[in-house]
Amino acid sequence: MSSAPGGLPVETELPERVGVLVLGAGLAGCAALLAAAEAGQYALLLEKTGEIGGSTVKSAGLSAFSETDEQAEQGIADSVDLLRKDLLDVGKNRNDPALVDLYCEHQLATYRWLKGHGVRYGEIHAASGQSAPRSHPTDTTRMLELLLRAAGERGARLMFDAAADRLLHDGTRVTGVRLADGREVRVDAVVLATGGFSMNPELLATFAPQMEHALRQGGAGNQGDGLKMAMALGAGLRDTPYIKGTYGHYHVEHPDEDGTGILAVYKGAIAVNREGRRFVDESRNYKEIGDAALVQPGVTTWQVFDARTMAQANDEVPIYEFAGRERAGMLAKADTIAALEAEIGLPEGSLQRTVAEYNTAIERGEPDPLGRAHLSGGVGKPTPIDRPPFYAHPSGTVMLATYCGLTVDTRMRVLDWWGAPIERLYAAGEITGGLHGAGYMTGTSIGKSGVFGRLAGRNAANEESELEW
Repeated sequence: MSSAPGGLPVETELPERVGVLVLGAGLAGCAALLAAAEAGQYALLLEKTGEIGGSTVKSAGLSAFSETDEQAEQGIADSVDLLRKDLLDVGKNRNDPALVDLYCEHQLATYRWLKGHGVRYGEIHAASGQSAPRSHPTDTTRMLELLLRAAGERGARLMFDAAADRLLHDGTRVTGVRLADGREVRVDAVVLATGGFSMNPELLATFAPQMEHALRQGGAGNQGDGLKMAMALGAGLRDTPYIKGTYGHYHVEHPDEDGTGILAVYKGAIAVNREGRRFVDESRNYKEIGDAALVQPGVTTWQVFDARTMAQANDEVPIYEFAGRERAGMLAKADTIAALEAEIGLPEGSLQRTVAEYNTAIERGEPDPLGRAHLSGGVGKPTPIDRPPFYAHPSGTVMLATYCGLTVDTRMRVLDWWGAPIERLYAAGEITGGLHGAGYMTGTSIGKSGVFGRLAGRNAANEESELEW
């Protein structure tokens, strides 16, 4: 065993047998590894690429937690009951209520567990689907390193460039994993934390043909490997009809686009299409905004805002890093709406009319024609776009995460098509379905990776073993 930079517990020799084998080094996998090690099992994590992170480090790094210390310090009123209501409302009650309850039951304990291992959270913000501000930002890479170092101190190990290819099964239970190079490792239990399939065009074409024109991001290893391995054993699937892209990504590849995009719409911007018209209630879930953007003429849209919104930029929260976008040359800027309209090539007079109508309705207290009553979810009130300078961010929809996947129970065991557990097989994180349902609340992807990853690792470690570790 050797230590990589940052003190990670890197193993170079594949053991013949381990207690808990975890696949994937995003948050779900790292949390599962540490939880299994804390339970006294010898746990090993295999990562197919040469680095940790997956989609976790491609995300905005926000976790949806309720009743936290940071919320109390900021005077934010929230409750677990409201969290549960929001999850079901955003998911249009297509969620698995047992998984929603499980998340709500364990989210605060997981938050405290993460903080106990050194994870720190910044200023809390409101975001999509939240009736109260509950997006807790953190440095995702540091979070994973903290968990892996803590796991290493308890005897757990991490291997890079170790792609799994098949689950081994004896007709009764999962017994091991075969790697792509033919090596095998025997196990007492496996935790699949391999993420989604945002980087696999074949699987996207199978499950989400509506994403044909979406940009693609996510962890390089997000090819659906774990999904396919589990499906080969009869695993069931949840939420595949609800695969959605993420709105706000820069419209073309750009060196300063880290995959998160920005959501100026949640701080006061409007979204307009190539005809200069608004096309959506901008307070809606950014997945739904992404769907609406994909069917606009030419696909590319613009988030249009003024100095009032720019003043709310926050470099600690990627989706609100508006000033950083200006520094990178990713924003159009002008002193008047007419000049901005010309700068981004919209039909003459179109953006001027749209902004004037938007401002007039707000000033007169009239209902918004597209139904917008808040800035984000149920938080904040729209304000006129009238303070120069004015900005426009060319925005597309990106496939960052697939938010659907394997059917699991409340022990995080993978279930087959008939609802029976596939013995000794667990899953957590983006590879699982059931929590989100038909919609997505900001922070619940990172949130469920921590909550369910911890539970999966702990429960996998409780499987009966013939060996002493």
